[in-house]
Amino acid sequence: MSDPSPPSLRALAAASFKIGCLGFGGPAGQIALMHRVFVEERKWIDEARYLHALNYCMLLPGPEAQQLATYVGWLLRGVRGGVIAGALFVIPGALIVFGLSWLYVLHGQTPLVASLFVGVKAAVLGFIIDALARIGRRALKGRIDVAIALAAFAALFVFGAPFPLVILAAALLGAFLTSPAPAEIPLAVTAPPASRAFASAAIWGAAWLAPVGAVLVFFGPQHVLAQVSLLFSQLAIVTFGGAYAVLAYLQQQAVDVHAWLTPAQMIDGLGLAETTPGPLILVNQFVGFLAGWGEGGLGLAIAAAALASWCTFAPSFVWIFAGAPYAEHLRRNRFAAGALRAVTAAVLGVIASLALWFALHVLFAQNTRIATPWGRILDAPLLASFNWASAAIAVLAAIALIRFKANAVLVVLASAAAGWAAHALL
Repeated sequence: MSDPSPPSLRALAAASFKIGCLGFGGPAGQIALMHRVFVEERKWIDEARYLHALNYCMLLPGPEAQQLATYVGWLLRGVRGGVIAGALFVIPGALIVFGLSWLYVLHGQTPLVASLFVGVKAAVLGFIIDALARIGRRALKGRIDVAIALAAFAALFVFGAPFPLVILAAALLGAFLTSPAPAEIPLAVTAPPASRAFASAAIWGAAWLAPVGAVLVFFGPQHVLAQVSLLFSQLAIVTFGGAYAVLAYLQQQAVDVHAWLTPAQMIDGLGLAETTPGPLILVNQFVGFLAGWGEGGLGLAIAAAALASWCTFAPSFVWIFAGAPYAEHLRRNRFAAGALRAVTAAVLGVIASLALWFALHVLFAQNTRIATPWGRILDAPLLASFNWASAAIAVLAAIALIRFKANAVLVVLASAAAGWAAHALL
């Protein structure tokens, strides 16, 4: 049973800061760490309530682990507790990613650092293969799920369809192909008056969008800060399926459309995010930093990185404070259940498209571009440029993650060392 007396705000802040500093290993590791701290060690909430919070956060767009921290803080100490737990989950990793981003733009192209990143990039491919395996086991429950996943892959990689359109189409299809209603589950939280939920949504929505509006007014829609604000606000609304799912859309926009960074830099950023505590989606901050750096140096880079992080994480407070009390009702709705099952299958296709894109840029030194009859430009590898060392590192990283459940940070560090060794020997 959970402790009947809620913790003090200071105790909640200390526990949340600890989680923020030790939260390596992606969402799975962070969710397990929160369970150990909040449920097993502190006994502030019980197992059933924790699982209820987790299930709700899995239905939301955005970083589910940060949303879970916010939800638990809200359960324990209301809105103030939610803000403390959600913010301290992100801040330690965000500060580290900021420092690494600055070092990267200053020293990332030196031979030693570049050789280390050869291994890091290969490890990133291993992480994506691991994500494919994990989500595939959960998503592919029948032929319809397989068909949706294949259609999502083709729509994104072959035809270049917009990511939000792919997710929306999958959700609508799933809502029509509904399953029987989920089993009745006892309510864990009593729903408040609708006016309170709407007020919470309005307040936190205004806080999220105020910096976006200010940037648009003072700098105009074509300024890099405005484009960063709008892109990451849009991503916060459509990022169902976790960080790996949204990376396909982020790559499409940041690399192909805005040209803020190169494909190699995008992969480097994901490698940096894998080695730091906090949510993997902190790669958004790296992208924002490079976008600002390319347009105006350090000052603009700091502003763009801050906006990218704010527009990524602030919407989570809207979803939690306004919607958490209604979570159980949503879980019981058979149309929502069908839509979410289809979205989960589509996410697998999205991640598969990302895996192929990464493989083309990690395993081959050169790619050529070919035009399709429908106007899409596709990358095709030059087979003579295949990098055997990167392929070996990627395969070993995937085996370590999938077969041996190896620690993510150790995998990245070992891969970086292997990249340096390969550079020194070849």
